[in-house]
Amino acid sequence: MKILMVCLGNICRSPLAEGILKSKLPSNFTVDSAGTINMHEGNAPDKRSVEVAVKNGLNISKQRSRHFQSQDLDEYDRIFCMDKNNLRDVLSLAESDEQRQKVSLLMNDLNLKQHPHEVPDPYWSGSEGFDQVYRQIDEACEIIAENLLKESFKIKP
Repeated sequence: MKILMVCLGNICRSPLAEGILKSKLPSNFTVDSAGTINMHEGNAPDKRSVEVAVKNGLNISKQRSRHFQSQDLDEYDRIFCMDKNNLRDVLSLAESDEQRQKVSLLMNDLNLKQHPHEVPDPYWSGSEGFDQVYRQIDEACEIIAENLLKESFKIKP
């Protein structure tokens, strides 16, 4: 199964989501990330994302930003967007219901009475914003990983 995490520039939230979800899934799952804009294409994750990842035992420093492409809608089985703007941008490229059904907000599976629907962009915040975003993404990825593992063990007809 192939999963794609999407945020705006692919340097803050989605690289964290990629690293966090990879750490929770076996190696037969592929997890990648992309951004809806190409402004940072080829760049490493924001140093604050790298720092919060290291603080939590993950290394995301080798990841490189890439721009979301319409073919990603065919290549990936699940696409998780960090916020409603990213969701709208990704869905605007979808050409079929099958493609649209692959796309959702990362936070959709959490109890939304306690959590927002979106992962805020920490780019303009200090390290505390990155810590908060890491915790949000980690909690969402825990549930996503459980659901993906259950789904992968279902026998398909």
